[in-house]
Amino acid sequence: MYWNLAMMDWKNTTLDLKLRTNNWNVTTTDWNELTMFQHVRTVDVNGKTVGRGFIEMLHSLSATSVRKPLRHRIQIVLRIIQFIYYPILAIVAVPANIVTIVILSQEKCGLSRCVSHYLVAMAIADLLVTIFDLILRHILFVYLDGQHLLEGLPVCNIHAVLIYAATDCSVWFTVTFTFDRFVAICCPNLRSKYCNVQTAAVVLATVTGLSCLKNIFWYFMLRNKYHVGSRAWFCWVKRDVKSSPVWAAIEFCHYILTPGVAFILILLLNFLMVRHIVVTSRSRRRLHQQSKRKSVKDPEMKSRMNSIILLFLISGNFILLWSVSMVYSISRRIFFLGYKSLDLRIFAMELGYMLQMLSCCTNTVIYVIAHPKFREHLKNIVYYPFTPIVKCIKH
Repeated sequence: MYWNLAMMDWKNTTLDLKLRTNNWNVTTTDWNELTMFQHVRTVDVNGKTVGRGFIEMLHSLSATSVRKPLRHRIQIVLRIIQFIYYPILAIVAVPANIVTIVILSQEKCGLSRCVSHYLVAMAIADLLVTIFDLILRHILFVYLDGQHLLEGLPVCNIHAVLIYAATDCSVWFTVTFTFDRFVAICCPNLRSKYCNVQTAAVVLATVTGLSCLKNIFWYFMLRNKYHVGSRAWFCWVKRDVKSSPVWAAIEFCHYILTPGVAFILILLLNFLMVRHIVVTSRSRRRLHQQSKRKSVKDPEMKSRMNSIILLFLISGNFILLWSVSMVYSISRRIFFLGYKSLDLRIFAMELGYMLQMLSCCTNTVIYVIAHPKFREHLKNIVYYPFTPIVKCIKH
C-alpha cells in the first residue's frame, strides 16, 4: 500500500512539474527544490504525514548530507526548524497579540489615545495574519503535506484575499503610525488637526478598505481549490493568468507596494524625524546654556525621545524581518518575466516566510521593553489566574 501510494504521488508530482515547467518556463532544478521535501516523509494510508516525518528528515540530512548540494541541506535544515518553530510561534503570537489588544485598549499605559488606536490596530492585523497565514497555511503545509484540512472546501482564493489583505493592513498600519509620529514631532502646526482619535479612526478605516480592494485581484487570479504540493503557492493559478503580462504586471505592482513602497516611506520619515530632532535638540541646548540652566532636564525632549525610541524599534523590526521576503518576491516575479540572472534559491523564500511570521509577535516584546506601564499591566494579567491561590495560601 505504501509503495502504491508513493508511486502515485511520484507520478502526480512529475506531471505537475511538467505542466508548471511548460507554463512558467521554470528550470527543472528549481522545481526539484520545490518538491524535494515531499519525498522525505513517510505517508500513511490516508495520505497524512505521520510522526515519523520529522525523524525521516533528520535521517535524510545525516545519512546523505555529503552527497546533497548545499542548498538542499539548507532547505532540509529549515524544514526541520519549521516543524518546531511554527507551532511555538503560533502558541506565542496568538495570546501575545490578544493581551496587547486588551492592555492598549484600556488606554492606561501613558500613551495618547491616538497612538493607542494605531497600536491596537497593528496588533489586530498581526493577530489576523497569525490565524490566516501562519496557522491555516504554513503550519498545515508543514505538518500535512499530503492533505490540507481545508482541501475539500472551494475557498482557496478567498483565503488568499484574506491573507494578503491582513498582511497589507499590518504593513500599512505601521506606515500610518510612522506618519502620525512624524506629524506630531516635525509639524507642530498640524499636530492638533491630524494627531487625534477621529483622524486615526478615518485613516485606519481607509487603509483597511483599500487593502481589501487592492487584494481582490487574487480572487480572480487563483482557483478556489487548494494545491498542497507547492510551497510557493497554496492555490492553483488559473491557466490564462500564468502567461498574461497584464496579471504579471498587477502582481509585480502588488509586491512593489507591499512592502517595497512601505519600506521607502518608513525610512524617509524616520530620516526626517531624526534630522528634525537633532536640529531641535541643538537649538534647545543652546537656549539652556544661554539661560544657565544646564542641570535642568527638558521634559519635552525626554517625551520626544521616548516616542522616537518606540517608533524606531517598531520600524527597525519591520524592515529587518520583511527584507528577505520582499527581495525574494520581487526577484521571483522578475525571474518569471525572463530575467534569469535574478533567480534566488527556494530556501530564501522559506527563510523569508519564517522572518515575516516572526514579525507578528515581536511588537509585544517591543512594548514590554519600551514602556514600564505596559510591563506592569502585563504582569498583572499573567499573575491574575494565580491571585486566588495566593490569597488562599495567605489566609
